[in-house]
Amino acid sequence: MPDPDLLQALTDKGIKALIFDLDGVVTQTARIHAQAWKRTFDAYLQAKGDQNGIKYNPLSIETDYRRYIDGIPRHDGVRNFLASRGISLPAGTPADKAGTETIAGLGNQKNVYFQEVIKQQGVEVYADTVAFIEHMREKGFLTAVISASKNCQVILAAAGIEDLFAVRVDGVVAEALGLKGKPAPDVFLEAARQLNVEPYSTAIFEDALSGVEAGKAGKFSLVVGINRSNVSEELLTHGADLVLHKFPKP
Repeated sequence: MPDPDLLQALTDKGIKALIFDLDGVVTQTARIHAQAWKRTFDAYLQAKGDQNGIKYNPLSIETDYRRYIDGIPRHDGVRNFLASRGISLPAGTPADKAGTETIAGLGNQKNVYFQEVIKQQGVEVYADTVAFIEHMREKGFLTAVISASKNCQVILAAAGIEDLFAVRVDGVVAEALGLKGKPAPDVFLEAARQLNVEPYSTAIFEDALSGVEAGKAGKFSLVVGINRSNVSEELLTHGADLVLHKFPKP
């Protein structure tokens, strides 16, 4: 089945600005995040189980990651996943050593693993997305990037695509401004505010279920789900107006 006509939809809706999620839409880092989380939680659950005699199910990237972690601020993701296993930990502090048995400590451990892979392998982009963004900027569209990650600027720099976006609202900015994470629409609304556009003239592009929920909650004119993981129906159910498998060629 062919993808919907995105360019026609943008024209019909009078779209002036485009806001892109980073991981999984622009860069191929979603799988690295998922692998880093799995490595962190599987090791922790194994050690926890050995300690208290309980066998915990390891993290499933296909179900647990998408349900509890994907697109959500780091500490919220830790809390959500552990709750699914009946585990509650103290919040800790950002200064906690990686691996400390706190929400922050496990989040810091994941970040160590993530940065290790980025340093070793670099960052790959989705060529179809980058070509589309470059083309739309040439046509006068405003562009912004959002991410729950505090590594957003590092990823953009490593990929050499910092100049594609006039605005960046990431985990660092969200924390500084007290913005709620997805599925709340705060980061998208802040990106639109910084672009000086209204949601009704803005389209967002997301691969995470929490992200399309956020777009719908923010009353954005067009919420586009990017199907990188064979979840078209779920994206539509959670709020996407249309779903693409890849961006149209300019």
